Amino acid sequence: MLPYSAYLRVYEPVTAYPEPLRSIWTAYAESGRRPRWARTLAAEHGEAIRRLASAPPVVAPLTESPHAYVRRAAGALYVCPWETRLRSWLAAADFLRSLPPGLAEAFVPPPDAERVTAELERWRSGGRSLEPHIATSTWNVPLEWFVPFDPAERCLLLGGQDDQTGTPPSYDPGEPRGPAGTWVAGAAGGQGDAGGPGGPTMAAPLRTLIYVTTLGEARRRLDRAVPVVQAGPPGGPAAGRLEALTRRLSAFHPSSLVELDYGGLVHLLDDEWLRADESVREVTVALAAAERGERELTVAMYQRLGTRWRAVRALESAN
Repeated sequence: MLPYSAYLRVYEPVTAYPEPLRSIWTAYAESGRRPRWARTLAAEHGEAIRRLASAPPVVAPLTESPHAYVRRAAGALYVCPWETRLRSWLAAADFLRSLPPGLAEAFVPPPDAERVTAELERWRSGGRSLEPHIATSTWNVPLEWFVPFDPAERCLLLGGQDDQTGTPPSYDPGEPRGPAGTWVAGAAGGQGDAGGPGGPTMAAPLRTLIYVTTLGEARRRLDRAVPVVQAGPPGGPAAGRLEALTRRLSAFHPSSLVELDYGGLVHLLDDEWLRADESVREVTVALAAAERGERELTVAMYQRLGTRWRAVRALESAN
């Protein structure tokens, strides 16, 4: 079972990577051996389980993962590296800071904690980015993650559980839109993730709810939202978190794609819930209402969002 987590991913154009990474990722995208899109999240989760199940558990891998999520859009190749080692360092550092020293030792042996701390510090002192391409949120989608997207960028697919050959829905800013503004997977003949030579050209993914936009659009929407949130009623996305998200996205190539993936949450929530979920639309309506000074509508949208996602978070402690 996949973890009940959502993901915010940044796919940079392969041309943005310096050599030899550019050639490595290009070859990887064409490889017939890499995990295909429908299996990539499960493969990433499986790697983490094997590390934690080892004796002793491995807090962070000794080498960086060679894997990535791959997208193709408008004839261009985009890559989102897993960066398992960097993400493990950052997660371990956050976890250790959240606990008293004595309690932290019960979860992470001191030698492992010291190794992780030293490795992260060497990475930082080398001037390399501490912003991984993937952000994770468990049991929840943070409200600020909805702001970079438009309702028309929503793609909901409720495929069969036995479909293991799915490819990611293609994304092209100009491709046709489906009912209620939802863009249609492959409607413009996009390549999606064809899986290299001999791979499928288009097949329905297992089960997914995603939004995809350009980084430029995401930044524009965030920049517009910050002063609106600061001046508007409480209960919605926090201005500080929106600013932090803007800073995070600014670390990547301006021609990147940004993807919100409900990830394992789609296996926690039923079809009816997923069809009815219009969180991006509600955030958009709330911010537009706040800009116009319509406080009651803004508050109503925030309350609807809060009610929906509190119910999801409550499932974490349910039997």
